[in-house]
Amino acid sequence: MRRRTTLFVSVVAVATLALSALVGSTSAGASTHKYPVPYTFLTSALLAGAQVDADPPGANIWTCKPSAAHPRPVVLVHGLLGNKNTNWQTYAPLLANNGYCVFALTYGVAPGTPLPLSQLGGFTRMEASALELAAFVTKVLARTQANKVDILGHSEGTQMPDYYAKFLGGAAKIDKYVSLAPIWHGTNPAGLASLNQLAHLYEFDALSNGVFAPYFGSGTELLTGSAFYAKLRSGDTPVVKGITYTNIVTRYDELVAPYTGGIQAGMRNIVVQDQCALDFSEHFQIAADPIAAADVLNALDPAHPRPVPCRLVLPFVGG
Repeated sequence: MRRRTTLFVSVVAVATLALSALVGSTSAGASTHKYPVPYTFLTSALLAGAQVDADPPGANIWTCKPSAAHPRPVVLVHGLLGNKNTNWQTYAPLLANNGYCVFALTYGVAPGTPLPLSQLGGFTRMEASALELAAFVTKVLARTQANKVDILGHSEGTQMPDYYAKFLGGAAKIDKYVSLAPIWHGTNPAGLASLNQLAHLYEFDALSNGVFAPYFGSGTELLTGSAFYAKLRSGDTPVVKGITYTNIVTRYDELVAPYTGGIQAGMRNIVVQDQCALDFSEHFQIAADPIAAADVLNALDPAHPRPVPCRLVLPFVGG
């Protein structure tokens, strides 16, 4: 009887240890949970906008430890008017489902901004936002014990991190840098950049900055010819040595004007319509585009390329 009891206790102990090891490895590694991945930007962003300070599915799981297959956490950097949740309803769960540790922040919100305006990020000057990103990356690296991160940015989130990389020590902490609808040469929508340059020419800079800077500091910085771009492109390039850049642009970008403002020498440049003429993604839908999604996964893990699909993708609503 005693031998049977001892054997039973031993079996239970071994089973308990095995289960504990399994649970421990699952909680410490990238998520094994499969999240739904929507490929429609407008609907997903509107639904996410109703969730105050929420994380997108699969992101900001601070117990996540990168795997050998994906040793670097991916930091998601939203665009102007976005936040960590509204901008990343597609890519956060997609990357988590593919075994990545995923982290997202909301930046560029002035202290004291009330709801609902506090849910709209990217408004403050990009130099200040880059400091927020620097602190966030430091936290991610400390929690995950990784040496570097990969960056996935959209719109303004393709430019501000490069300031961090070039001027705030981020070069040593970034490996891959993937940009959706980037703005490497600034933008001139509806002639706003030209108007801003006229203001400079006729010495109205103080008036222009006085009107915009307190509420929309990044606004004039994103325009072609701004002082921000003059600094970012110092040395005649925004490229930071040691970082691998990939740009994913769309010909139908209504905010990056012309769309070729997202193409930069010294980086890999992909125009989604060159891969699929049925893809009508514009500046927003590219953040939920299944064609661009395959390009992102391939840019982050070029050693294991996957085929890029081709299917009808409509502006704003996807398909």
